[in-house]
Amino acid sequence: MTSIVLVHPEIPGNTGAVGRTCVALDMELILIHPLGFQITDKRVKRSGLDYWPHIRLVEFASWEAFLAERAPRADQLFLFEEYAQRSFYEPDYPADAYLVFGRETNGLPQEIVEAHRSQMVSLPMRSDKVRSLNLANTVAAAAYQAVRQHLG
Repeated sequence: MTSIVLVHPEIPGNTGAVGRTCVALDMELILIHPLGFQITDKRVKRSGLDYWPHIRLVEFASWEAFLAERAPRADQLFLFEEYAQRSFYEPDYPADAYLVFGRETNGLPQEIVEAHRSQMVSLPMRSDKVRSLNLANTVAAAAYQAVRQHLG
């Protein structure tokens, strides 16, 4: 099962929308604390609509706790950053991939980037007028790309 990992998300509406995508694609949603909101925030559930009860939600107190419990293989981790050199179209994503995204304002913490630089990918943007895409949109595009060869 492919999992979406949000590291320190800040905007409840984005997390709710990501949760809805996870339900649509039968993916797990992993949240890495601290969060910029309470998971019980009405804005999370509003953007996830009535799908929120169907989300397979797992929370970890820290990135280190996630690594310790899940022990992901290097070939399972894909870190999304707009400045990554490799396009997200290039990898062959395993069915048990972890697609990892950072907070909306400044992305993944530097220590995570440094430890996993070879696993970074980005969504190509054709215009230089856009610095980055909305987190929920990026997750949706990445999730569909990752599972396309596994969809029946």
